[in-house]
Amino acid sequence: MNRKLKVEELNRLTIEEYKNSKKVSIVLVLDNIRSLHNVGSIFRNADAFRIQSIVLCGITATPPNREIQKTALGSTDSVEWRYLESTVLAVEELKSKGYRVFALEQTDNSSLLEEVRFKSTDKIAIVVGNEVYGVQQEVINTADGVLEIAQFGTKHSLNVSVSCGIVLWQLSRFMRKR
Repeated sequence: MNRKLKVEELNRLTIEEYKNSKKVSIVLVLDNIRSLHNVGSIFRNADAFRIQSIVLCGITATPPNREIQKTALGSTDSVEWRYLESTVLAVEELKSKGYRVFALEQTDNSSLLEEVRFKSTDKIAIVVGNEVYGVQQEVINTADGVLEIAQFGTKHSLNVSVSCGIVLWQLSRFMRKR
């Protein structure tokens, strides 16, 4: 029989412990995310997988924001983030710091997420795009590659925060083997 754990049994880190903990070398770049609830959910994903940081770009709203907090549940305080107006400039900056940058999108030459292997020493940045238009083509052109989540239904479309959770889970499997 399984007993559900109580909150105090989850061994949650304090904000200070989280900030001082070792992070996975993953940066999320949000390219014009319009939904504040998606932004908040992405912060929670980032906290859950203890990634390096988030870069908010374009029309993506920034904390502090009441609507973001509804889904972020305080993770905007634990996850490092910053705002840059241009997603292309964010990608170029990350590449100059040694990050391999991948857009999460469906393209004619994308690589399926489950088939790509990363090393535990890689520094990875993942760009996720607008809920309607996806990642801008100029950003895709600047990225090192494109990752795609295999889908088997009729829609071939996942919510951006769900996509982030899938990608972070998959990548952290490789990158936590340090």
